[in-house]
Amino acid sequence: MPVRPDKLMTEDDVVAELSSGMTIGIGGWASRRKPMSLVRAILRSELRNLTIVSFGGPDVGMLCAAGRVSRLIYGFVSLDSVPLDPYFRAARQAGEIVSIEYDEGMLYWGLYAAACRLPFLPTRAGLGSAAMGGDSELRTVVSPYDGEELVAMPAIRLDAALVHLNRADPYGNAQYLGPDIYFDDVFCMAAERAYVSCERVVSTEDLLNGAHPATLRINRMSVHGVVPAPNGAHFTSCVPDYDRDERAQSEYVRSASEPDGWAEFSARYLEGAEAGYQAAVSAPSSLAHDQV
Repeated sequence: MPVRPDKLMTEDDVVAELSSGMTIGIGGWASRRKPMSLVRAILRSELRNLTIVSFGGPDVGMLCAAGRVSRLIYGFVSLDSVPLDPYFRAARQAGEIVSIEYDEGMLYWGLYAAACRLPFLPTRAGLGSAAMGGDSELRTVVSPYDGEELVAMPAIRLDAALVHLNRADPYGNAQYLGPDIYFDDVFCMAAERAYVSCERVVSTEDLLNGAHPATLRINRMSVHGVVPAPNGAHFTSCVPDYDRDERAQSEYVRSASEPDGWAEFSARYLEGAEAGYQAAVSAPSSLAHDQV
């Protein structure tokens, strides 16, 4: 019986397969289970002019702060305990990015259309809303069955998807153990290539130990690479492994109010390798752990 090749990679291996100008979907939800170690690897790279698709959190904010985003397709950009990411807000208000905001259901439906390899899917979401007004490129279709007018939500096709799960095997089967999958499975299916970072790499058999089979929502057939990344979602949450680091998130938010805040935050946490970041946020002297 042939042996399946594993798909293990590092964060830098993943970024080496990405290119400037790509459309990249980032999984998770606001400040929950974001693939932050992969985002940090992008920030260390030369990637530019990205279209980012996200139910956004600090992933979007940091990439905007670093000038890596030219176009953003999103349902919201929130830090949960902080309603709006300050770096995203600044980029949008300054007109530094093209922002396309959809109802959350519309964004999901666009990703699902791409996952189904369809040009669009009909939906009632968005009818009568600001999403259909102004210079929106959205169109409507008429049901051939009863004449109802519906939004024709276009497929949101991704060149790459980045998601973070609690566990994965070396071949790309991945599992969430928290309260929600946050559409990570749909991001993976909508992408040409999907990369899964995870808290732990385990055997395929161990994925079923102590967990319901329904938590296995990402199949190896839609995954190109698996990145072992303990604490890789920090400072966002990855329950039940860890909660959001509110003090670290607060330091990030405070940096946006200071003249050289992003440069200082970036120099302290984002310019070195991932191991350096993890050491910095776990050090007793770290502001993220000393300030409230």
